[in-house]
Amino acid sequence: MEPAGTGTGKGAEGTQLAGMGTDTMEPAELGTGTEGTELTGTEGIEPAGMGTEGIEQAGMGTEAMEPAGLEPARLGTAGTETEGTEPAGMGTEGIEPARLEPVRLGIAEMESAGLEPAEMEPAREAEEPPGSPALPAEVPQGGPPGREREQERGRRGAGAQGSAGRAARGRARRAPGRRSGGESARRSGVTVDSSKAKTSLEALKISLRQLRWKEFPFGRRLPCDIYWHGVSFHDSNIFSGQVNKFPGMTETVRKITLSRAMRTMRDLFPLEYNFYPRSWILPEELPLFVAEVRTMKDSNPSWKPTFIVKPDGGCQGDGIYLIKDPSDIRLTGSIQSRPAVVQEYICKPLLVDKLKFDIRLYVLLKSLEPLEIYIAKDGLSRFCTEPYQEPTLKNLHQVFMHLTNYSLNIHSGNFIHSASANTGSKRTFSSILCRLSSRGADVKKLWSDIISLVIKTIIALTPELKVYYQSDIPAGKPGPTCFQILGFDILLMKDLKPVLLEVNANPSMRIEHEQELSPGVFENVPSPVDEKVKVAVIRDTLRLMDPQKKKRKDTQCQSPERAPGAIEEPLDAVPGPEAALPSLCLKQVFPKYARHFSYLRLVDRVAALFIRFLGVKGTTKLGPTGFRTFIRNCKLSNSNFSMAAVDILYIDITRRWNSMGIDHKESGTPGMCLQAFVEAFFCLAQKKYKALPLHKQVLSLIELCECRLAAVHGKRLVWGCGLAQPRGALRASGSAPGPARPHGHQVLRLQKPAQLRALMCRDRTGS
Repeated sequence: MEPAGTGTGKGAEGTQLAGMGTDTMEPAELGTGTEGTELTGTEGIEPAGMGTEGIEQAGMGTEAMEPAGLEPARLGTAGTETEGTEPAGMGTEGIEPARLEPVRLGIAEMESAGLEPAEMEPAREAEEPPGSPALPAEVPQGGPPGREREQERGRRGAGAQGSAGRAARGRARRAPGRRSGGESARRSGVTVDSSKAKTSLEALKISLRQLRWKEFPFGRRLPCDIYWHGVSFHDSNIFSGQVNKFPGMTETVRKITLSRAMRTMRDLFPLEYNFYPRSWILPEELPLFVAEVRTMKDSNPSWKPTFIVKPDGGCQGDGIYLIKDPSDIRLTGSIQSRPAVVQEYICKPLLVDKLKFDIRLYVLLKSLEPLEIYIAKDGLSRFCTEPYQEPTLKNLHQVFMHLTNYSLNIHSGNFIHSASANTGSKRTFSSILCRLSSRGADVKKLWSDIISLVIKTIIALTPELKVYYQSDIPAGKPGPTCFQILGFDILLMKDLKPVLLEVNANPSMRIEHEQELSPGVFENVPSPVDEKVKVAVIRDTLRLMDPQKKKRKDTQCQSPERAPGAIEEPLDAVPGPEAALPSLCLKQVFPKYARHFSYLRLVDRVAALFIRFLGVKGTTKLGPTGFRTFIRNCKLSNSNFSMAAVDILYIDITRRWNSMGIDHKESGTPGMCLQAFVEAFFCLAQKKYKALPLHKQVLSLIELCECRLAAVHGKRLVWGCGLAQPRGALRASGSAPGPARPHGHQVLRLQKPAQLRALMCRDRTGS
C-alpha cells in the first residue's frame, strides 16, 4: 500500500483524463507517457524538496495525446494581467474514459448542451489565459425587446415620449407574439429573498443589480422565486420556489461522513478514488490506525510519515494539527471528547514562490434528479505565509507554513492583501495556470483531472444527500427545489496530481476583508480578487437557475401566429439585461460526461433501494420490518440464509453503527442508517457471489434486486389496471374452459405479459 501524498504521478492503472484546452481534441489513445519529464524555466515555481531546477511530472508525457486533425491549444499570455481579462477556463471537451480502464480524456465534445454559441468571438478567445479553455457563452434567453426596451431607448433621446415612442408601442401591440414571448415575464421580474444571505449579501446584491432582478432584503409575505440562505436549509415555511441550499448538505460533507463515503467508493473502485488521502476515523479506529502505521513502518523502515488531524466539526483551520507518531499525546488526549479524522499529510506539494498553496474551486450542484454539476472556470489560490519546509519535529507547529487556510494566514504578519490577481497571499487560480503553462506544464490535463475529481466526489456524496432530501421534502409534499454552491479545497502535488482536501457546504462568499486601522479598530476593505471570482459565480448561478427562462421559451413556443409584417425573432433572443452580461463562468460537466462515470453510481442505486423500503415519509432510518420486507421482496433468503440470519445481520450492524455516536439527524432513534444498510448490502453481495471482485458482486446483487422488484411491481400493475379478460375471451384464445359458474358472474383470469414473465424468470438460478 502506498500512502497518499507520496506523488505516484500518473499511476499504472488509474483513470487518467486528458487535458482541457481551448481547442477541440479527440480522446487520446492510452499511453504511458514520458516518465520523468522536466519542466524547464520554472524559476519561482518549485515542488517541495526541490530546487529551482523544475517541476518533475511523473508519467505526464504528451506521447499519448494525438488529437485527430485538430490544432493544438493556444498558450499565449497576452492580456492575462490586465483588468477584465477572462479567468482561466475549463476546456473539458470530450472525456472519453474506457470502462474501468486507464485512459486520457480529450476535449472534443465540450460543447455544453444548450450553453454554447455557434462559435467563439475571436477577440474574446484571444483574451483567454494560456491553457485555459474558454467557457461557452450564455444561451441567449427568449423574449423580444418589447415595450420596456423601446421605452429605454426613448429615455435616452429627447423625444422619447413623442410620436416615435407611441409608434413603437403600437407596433408591439399589433404583434402579440412579440409581447407575449418575454415582455410580461421581464416586467414582473425574478424575485429574490436575501434576508438570510448573511456574509454573501454584498456579492448577491451586486449580482442582482447586474441582472436587474428584484431583491427583498427583509423577506416578503408573498412567495419569492429564489431564497438565498447563507448557512443551511432550515425553513419549513417555504413551499415553492428555489433555495440555494440542500437539506443535509452540511452533515453530508463533514469530515467523518466524507471520509466514510470516499472509503466506500475506494473499496469498490480503488484506482478511481486514489485522489483522497487515506483516512482513519477517531476515536473508533484509533487501534486500527496504530496497527496499520506500525505494519507499514515495519515493511518500509525508511518511511517517515506525517499525519494531519482534523476535528470533524471544525472549520477555518480550527483545531487542526500535525503529528509524526500515532502515540502523540495530543492525539490520545483530545479525540475522546472531539471526534476527528486523521489523514496522511501531503509532504511534497507544488510550490509557487517557495510557498505552499491550495485551490478553492466553486462547484454548482444544480439538481440531484437528474444529477447536474457545473464547475467555475476560475477559483482562488490561497497561500501560506512562510516558506515551506518538509515537516519535522521542530516545525510541526508552524501553521503559517503547513496550513493554507485563509482564516489562519490572515493573522500572519507576512500576509499580503493585493489588488492584483497574480500577486499576494490570495490570487486567482487562472493566474497560477498561466504561470504553469508558460513554463511548459500540461494544464489541460490538470483541468481534466480536477473535473474528474469533482464528478467522482459528487457521485460519492449524492446517496446520503438523497436520503436527507426525501426526509425534508418527501415526494408529494409541497416544497422548494434546491441547488447549492460548494467549495472544493484541492492541493496540487509536485507532479500536478490534484488531491482533495475537503468539501465545504458553505464556502465564504465575502468580497471584502477586515483591516485594522488602530488597535481594536477595524474596517471592511474591498478585495478585488474575491469580488472578481465570487460575484461571477453567484451571478451566473442565478442565471442558470432563472425560473422565468423556461417560462419565456414555453410562452414563445405557444404564442399565436405572428401578424403579417412582424419581425421574426429567434426564440433565444437575449433580453436587455442579459445582452450586457459576459459569458457564463460555469461549465456543465455532468450529465455531459455521464456515460464516462455512470458505472461508478452503484451506491446511488443501493440508496434507491434503501429509500424505497423506508416506509415512513420523513425518516432516514430503516426499521427491522422494512429490512425484512426488502429481503423478502428481493427473495434473498434461502436455506443457507434464513430470516433468522437476516435479523441477526440487521441487529449486529445497526447496533455497531448506532454506538458510534455519529452526529445524525436521527441519531437518538433506533434503526439502520444508509451507511449501515450499504455495509449490510455488501455483506449480502459477498455471500451470494463469492468468486467476483467486490464491485461486480455489488452490481450483480443490485441488478438481481431491481429485476425482482420490477417483477413484483409488474404484478401489482397487472392487477391494479384490471388487465384481465372475461371467461369467453379466454376460451376464444384457446384456454381450457373453467368450471361452471352461476349465471351473471364473469370469471376473470390474470394474463401475464410476456415481458413480465421474462422478468420473473430472469436470474432464477440465483434465487
